[in-house]
Amino acid sequence: MQVLKQLFNFYINSSIHVALAVVSLTWITLAEYGISQDWFLLFFVFFASVSGYNFVKYYSMAKFHRKSLANWLKAIQVFSFLSFMAMCYCAFKLKLNSLIFISGLGLLTFFYAMPFLPKNKFCDGSMTLRNIGGLKVYMIALVWTGVTVFLPLVNNGYAINADVLLTALQRFIFIIILMLPFEIRDLRYDSSTLATIPQKLGVKQTKLFGVLLMGLFSFLEYFKNELNPNYALVLVMVLIITVILLLFSKIEQGKYYSSFWVEGLPILWALLLLMAGWFRFL
Repeated sequence: MQVLKQLFNFYINSSIHVALAVVSLTWITLAEYGISQDWFLLFFVFFASVSGYNFVKYYSMAKFHRKSLANWLKAIQVFSFLSFMAMCYCAFKLKLNSLIFISGLGLLTFFYAMPFLPKNKFCDGSMTLRNIGGLKVYMIALVWTGVTVFLPLVNNGYAINADVLLTALQRFIFIIILMLPFEIRDLRYDSSTLATIPQKLGVKQTKLFGVLLMGLFSFLEYFKNELNPNYALVLVMVLIITVILLLFSKIEQGKYYSSFWVEGLPILWALLLLMAGWFRFL
């Protein structure tokens, strides 16, 4: 039992779970626009997500929690290095315009974690983009939208039309909603200078904000030129579950409430689509 618990913790802490969530959203985009499976792209997204998230998480954490992370950090560092090498291999299989596009998102991720801004510009002495008040959630949503919507379409030469822009806006909104339970959970730890949504609105108003965003997400779906009934049914189910998890989120939440259940919603979305037979996966 202890071994299973350790494996599960490694699964969460090494960013495998979040990487599968990013891959799921990327696959959903391919499926929604009728593009056959781009395996090298999906593998690239997975390994890039593992590398990027572990870089962001452990670049700063390692120097403050060396003793508590020492045993896990070595394994995660090795796994991250192997993921980075695999990402580089898959990158050679992508188109040049895709690599140029992903380079821009990679720079955003790099500067999100690396200190480069003037120290005297921030009340808490931070010099990274992640610590600029009110910016964190929108940067994450922007990067996820770029990776999961625009990258798969760019790599497959799909024209960026009105439907794609609507999907991108929906994805941006969806990621913000997914971030809200994390932001509520982190109220105990976040510096007031971060100006997170719960810090500015309070917990109840943050949940209301999330519900309103979900309504906007649903409203935008009706402006698309094509609407698949199976996709729409699955989407409604996912949105309902998302709202429920948001409404039940609290500051004192279980260890895996956000990091597993909330973060696993994109995976559930993809699995439901597969079960609905909306897209032939194999």
